[in-house]
Amino acid sequence: MGNDLAIAEVARVFGIRTSAIRYYEKIGILPLPSRRSGQRRYGESVLFRLAVIQRARETGFTLDEIRRLFFGFRPGTRPPKRWRQLSERKLTELQDRMERLKTMETLLKRMENCRCRALDECGKKLLRRS
Repeated sequence: MGNDLAIAEVARVFGIRTSAIRYYEKIGILPLPSRRSGQRRYGESVLFRLAVIQRARETGFTLDEIRRLFFGFRPGTRPPKRWRQLSERKLTELQDRMERLKTMETLLKRMENCRCRALDECGKKLLRRS
């Protein structure tokens, strides 16, 4: 394929803005592209890297975590080990977040049944429950 894709074409493939691609380059998770007549030109390898970045973003990884995925391991560390270590941390975070969401849901359902005439009355009842 060579270096024959313009930044707009790469952005279109992933449904992202060109500014996101430039930002990924700036923070180092995408390599700097070659240039032809002053324009960025991308090859197939950037598409593969962006596919990994997009999947990681879709599964909730932050840009710092994605940087760690690419650069936070000793050279030669195989992808399964990288994904496993980051995924274990992310799964723990998700479980914590799900517990908080469940608590929020329970509290919101209780609040739907509020019969108080003033918010201070709600506060009084909440203090008694604590």
